[in-house]
Amino acid sequence: MIQKTASKYFAITRAVAFATYKEWAAYRTHAMVSILVGPTYFLVQSFIWRSVLAAGSIGGFTLNQMLTYFGITALLHYLTMDFADWNLQMLIHTGKFLTFALRPVSHIYFALSQKLGHRILGFLFEFLPVYLIFLFVFKINLFPARPFWSLLSLILGFLMVFFVNYSLGVTAFWLIKTSGIRRVFLLLRDICSGALFPLMLFPPILQKALFILPFQFMSYVPARVFIGSYELAGLTLSIPAIVGLQAAATFIMGIATVFFARAGMRRFTGVGV
Repeated sequence: MIQKTASKYFAITRAVAFATYKEWAAYRTHAMVSILVGPTYFLVQSFIWRSVLAAGSIGGFTLNQMLTYFGITALLHYLTMDFADWNLQMLIHTGKFLTFALRPVSHIYFALSQKLGHRILGFLFEFLPVYLIFLFVFKINLFPARPFWSLLSLILGFLMVFFVNYSLGVTAFWLIKTSGIRRVFLLLRDICSGALFPLMLFPPILQKALFILPFQFMSYVPARVFIGSYELAGLTLSIPAIVGLQAAATFIMGIATVFFARAGMRRFTGVGV
């Protein structure tokens, strides 16, 4: 029975992911344009931090470690980028979510399968070219210090980004207009996740708050696991310990996302919000 159920869901995931891959592959030139975004952002950061760290280190980061960090976070974006919040809000506001509400598979599972297909395309047309640019043009060492733990942390980060974004999309069940809140939240998310700069640069009191929030597990933790060391809010944890904490946080966020989605469904009218 369990094997039959697992096979069923695997078939659904494969079908939805492949369909999403084919759909977005028609616009692969759009994806390829984003190849310029990562290297350009890294180049700007390189100019800034070469000046700041010319005479030493900051927040425990040397120049080489800082450049490696920004190279990793740029690549992580191509692997974990998510559109679940925008897509869910659009479906709710137009009433099209009704077609998903009537299906035997939950929309959360469907959306996660979509993301898988979308990011497989991103891996081929965004991640690999940018990785080669960083490796051969910028001469940044992008081989993980702990390959197994880095891969596991990446998968958990992939899921955490999805759960956080999907929970943001669920707010459309309660709010008439969500675009403004969405933009503010996404900006705060990027700051608090370490995507814009390492969280070690925040004041100690803010680091303690960021340690509790789920955002660090989206970008900062995978990047630090890739580098091979973790420190935040005065705490230094081993790589297995921080990945274990990341797994627990991802599980809790997943349960919370399901709860929010079910609560929102009770408000859905079928004709939009």
